[in-house]
Amino acid sequence: MQFRTPAIVCALRHHGEHGTIARLMTPEQGLMAGYVRGGRSRRLRPVLQPGNLVDAEFRARTDEQLASLTLDLVHSRGGLFEEPLAAAAIEWSCALTAATLPEGHGYPRLYDALDGVLAAVEAAPRARDWAAALVRYELLLLSELGFGLDLNRCAADGDSGDLAWVSPKSGIAVSREKGTAYAASLLPLPGFLRDGGRVEDWDAIFQGLAITGHFIARDLLAERRKDVMAARTRLVERLKRAA
Repeated sequence: MQFRTPAIVCALRHHGEHGTIARLMTPEQGLMAGYVRGGRSRRLRPVLQPGNLVDAEFRARTDEQLASLTLDLVHSRGGLFEEPLAAAAIEWSCALTAATLPEGHGYPRLYDALDGVLAAVEAAPRARDWAAALVRYELLLLSELGFGLDLNRCAADGDSGDLAWVSPKSGIAVSREKGTAYAASLLPLPGFLRDGGRVEDWDAIFQGLAITGHFIARDLLAERRKDVMAARTRLVERLKRAA
């Protein structure tokens, strides 16, 4: 096995005294792991940062063997780690990707969406300008892994009008008429998840985060909920302080 590809650094683990096992998101092969010789060196530490865009070459004698990995930095987002809120967004989006995707399965839509979220964090002067993109990425991730939500019809009667909530059990929207009596047990559905468009309301963003967070924790991170979701908790707390 040998191939070269653009990739996004998502997760790192020390291996031995000097090496690093890196997990990268690639456009065609999806999540891939490789061993970086000297990955803890002064030269490679700035390259091996979550969120960085790299040119990666994987080499292995067999498909079952952990590939050796060489990297060239294409675009660094290391400077964003000096900003706590941006750092939390990068940490969570990359950790979520690494923790949930199976290795070696291509998810080109997720690659493009993750790159878009990271670019938005880098470019946007306000967190509100990228927080909605993060919610949409989480929603897409759920869908790509087979846990997509149905936000276009009511769970009770199939009607597509005046959808106001999401059932935390089924992941299907609920209309205002059918859900009013059960509102306390339902998740409010913000309009931008139904209709798209720019989001100006922090309440809508937090409602979106509540929906995706519930289903990510339940359906994707059941066995690793505590350690991985801690990164998301830090992000949401910082967003609330910024709101």
